[in-house]
Amino acid sequence: MKRTITLLMALMLVLSLVIGLCSCVNGQQTGDIWDGATYKEDVTLGNGSKTVEVEFKVNEKSITFTIKTDAETLGDALLEHDLIAGEQGDYGIYVKQVNGITADYDADRRYWGFYKNGEYLLTGVDKTAIADGEHYEIVYSK
Repeated sequence: MKRTITLLMALMLVLSLVIGLCSCVNGQQTGDIWDGATYKEDVTLGNGSKTVEVEFKVNEKSITFTIKTDAETLGDALLEHDLIAGEQGDYGIYVKQVNGITADYDADRRYWGFYKNGEYLLTGVDKTAIADGEHYEIVYSK
C-alpha cells in the first residue's frame, strides 16, 4: 500500500512539473511578452516639427507612440527614441526589437510587420519617408 501511495505521489509531482513548464512556455508567447516592454501605455516623445503616431501591437494589446520629430524617415524617428533595434543588412535595418520586445524570424519565425494606415509597407523603416499627421502600425507577427 505504501508503494502505491509513494508511486502516485511521485506521478502527481512529475505531472505538476510538466504542467508548470508548459504554462511557462505558453505564457512567454502570449501575455508575458509585455513584461519586457520599455513602454506599456501610450506615450508622447520628442519635440520636432512633425507629429506621427506609431501604434505598437503585440497579440491583443496595443499602445500608441506619438512622436514629435524632425526626422525624414520612420526609422530615424524610431531610432531617435530607442524604440527599435536591429542589424544593418543589404536592404537597410532588419528590425529585431521594438519597444524592448524581440521578434527574430531566424529564432522563432516571428517578425515585425510595418504598416501605414493598415496597408503593409513595401519599404524598410529606414527608407519610409514621413510627414506630419501620419499613422503607422508595428505588428508582432508570425
